Amino acid sequence: MLKVGQSLASSVDTTTVIVVRAPKTDVSLTCGGVDMVVGKKGEGDGSSIDPAYIGGAELGKRYADDEAGIEVLCTKPGKGRLELDGRALPLKAAKPLPSSD
Repeated sequence: MLKVGQSLASSVDTTTVIVVRAPKTDVSLTCGGVDMVVGKKGEGDGSSIDPAYIGGAELGKRYADDEAGIEVLCTKPGKGRLELDGRALPLKAAKPLPSSD
């Protein structure tokens, strides 16, 4: 189970994330097609990632799935794509600012 504030690292590249919002159910969060592990340091250089799983996370961006109830913040970018239960984890859209009319 993921917990708010938990640091996760990729085992195939340098990607690291922090859980901002944790789902109520157990989910599989992967990077580059491999499960992320608890920790603050990515273990690989990205050379072992299957090309089907390339599409790296961007530094400082949030990735979220409202249906699953998860949100993560990328603290270190890498080459691997973030996925939740086999689906690409989408970049969270910015909230529109109110108009100043």
